[in-house]
Parts: sequence; structure tokens; C-alpha cells
Amino acid sequence: MQAVHVTRHGDPSVLSLVELERPSPAPGEVLVKVAAISVNHLDLWVRRGMPGVKLPLPMIPGCDGTGVIVELGAGVQGLAVGQKVLLEPGYSSGKSAHDLAGDDHLSDDYQIRGEHFDGLAREYVALEARFVMPLPDACDLVRSAAIPLVFVTAWGLLVTRAKLQAAETVLVLGGASGVGSAAIQIARQIGARVIASVGSEAKAVLARSLGAQEVVRHDQPDWPQAVRKLSGGRGADVVVEHVGPATWAGSMRALARNGRLVTCGGTSGLTVEIQLPHLFIKNQSVMGSTMGPKNAFPAIFAHVASGTYKPVIDRILPLSKVREAHELLESRAVLGKIVLIPGQ
Repeated sequence: MQAVHVTRHGDPSVLSLVELERPSPAPGEVLVKVAAISVNHLDLWVRRGMPGVKLPLPMIPGCDGTGVIVELGAGVQGLAVGQKVLLEPGYSSGKSAHDLAGDDHLSDDYQIRGEHFDGLAREYVALEARFVMPLPDACDLVRSAAIPLVFVTAWGLLVTRAKLQAAETVLVLGGASGVGSAAIQIARQIGARVIASVGSEAKAVLARSLGAQEVVRHDQPDWPQAVRKLSGGRGADVVVEHVGPATWAGSMRALARNGRLVTCGGTSGLTVEIQLPHLFIKNQSVMGSTMGPKNAFPAIFAHVASGTYKPVIDRILPLSKVREAHELLESRAVLGKIVLIPGQ
């Protein structure tokens, strides 16, 4: 079968296509023919290498996708050959109190496919049955591949951590990105007022089409003041941050008194500064959030099936174009997600 390998850290040229033996499902596993995977910023970090983190190489990247079950391992029940399924991006032992509550992403042993161990950028994958979820009939296999990681991450940011409420104002940084586009839709469904930040007019159009009532350009120096003006001088009750150093200071200035800033990463770098008076004088909170709860997936895909949530896909490419996909995402030349099709 065809698969992508990261054999060493570096630029997109280190990505290679290899032929591997098709796996067989062990007891309790299902064999899935992968229909589509999406490319995330996590894939870029894995390819480049992360300071202080030793990754097992060679690595098959790819943390989320969809597929069709082609074989059941011994003892698997409740699933069927031919069923289209979501391939969940996370892994945990299933034994902790967090696992049993559906909050697997909070478990000490939580890991992500394509980062801590081999991922989904291949034609076939054998997974424990508990890590696949049947997709609603109305969900298209290819388009649904752009949903899992970014929507469960945005759900974790807004619902689990920030506990966003209807009528609150939320600022979504990078509103045309994968996580940003998902966060806009989740916030609007909750009933919040959404201000999105973007870096171009094309991205502004996209953010508005997803439900953002207001848009600011974070490539303009006065964008935090624009956010405060749009919010009647208060600032945003919740700020969704995933850009990092390039926008962090502005995000803190745009945060309201008693506001909550929640972050899931930093595409522009890993180190930021915090002015302590922001926190203690204005009673503000800064929170981290990794991924989101497994038990959010049924609700997320029910909204996808009904049309409330829509995947934002810039383009669909064959898996053989994985280097091009990384180059496009790295250059910020995409609106939404890139989806790759194995076997092409």
C-alpha cells in the first residue's frame, strides 16, 4: 500500500512516498481503507521537528481522516464491512477517569496520531474499533475528512475550556484557518457574537460567509483598537488564540475585563510575553487547550449532517502531492483545509 514517510526533519522535500505491506486487523481492530485525510499545522511541526521533542522516525503523518471498513478483527461488534467511518485523531488507554467520562484528551497517556506514533497518510490502517465512529449518511467521506481535528479542537477551546455563552463576544484569530473557521461556526451555533481576524480581503469574505458578524485585519497595527470599538469599548469576552507571538500582544489588548483567552498553539512561534497587570487588574484568564473531548464527535457530525457546520476546503489533492500540500499550507496560501486522497 501507498504511504507517506517523514524520514528526517526538514523542509517538504523530506516527505517521501513508500510502499508498505497492507496491515491485517488484530482482535478488536478494524481494517479501514482510508478515503481521505486532511493536512494540519501539526503535520508541519512533525515534519520540521519540535524543539525538545524527540519523535520516532520514520513516521507516517496524518492525524485525522475518514474511510470505509473493509475487514473486522475477531470480537468486533457494532460495526460492519462497508460502513463509512471517522478515524479519530487521538489515542488513550481508555482506562482513566477522564477516558470513562469521554474526556480522553485530558488523560495522562493521551497521544495524537501522526505525532506520537504512525498516522493516517496511507491507503489502509488497522485501528482499535473504539477509535472509529460511523458517519451519518448525509456526511460525504472526502469533505468530512476536513472536520475531525479542527472542529474537536475548536470545541475544546470554546465549549470545554472557555465555556462560551450565548450573547458573549468572541474574537477568533485567523478566522480563515482550519481551527478558526471551525471556531466561528461553533460560536455562532452557541449564539455568541463573532469578530474574526484575517490577513486578506479574500479571508474576510470567507469569515463573514461562515457567520462572523465583524472582521478585522490583523495585518493592520490598530486591529486591537478596532476590536474594542466593535465591542462598545469592552473588548472580547473570549479570545481564541492559535497564532502566537505575531498576534499575542494584540489579543491581550483586545480581551475584555474578566475575559478568557484560550489557546491551542502558536503557528507563528512558541514563546510569548504576558504583562501581569492584564491578568490581575482586569481579572483576566489565560487557558491552554489541547484537542477536545471524544464525546463531542457525535454532536459535531450531527451538525455537519444537518448543514449547521460546514468543512472549509481550499483544495483536494492526491496523496502523491503531499509535498505541495505542505508548501501551500506553510506559505499561508490556502483558505481552510487541504484534503489528500490516498491511492492517487
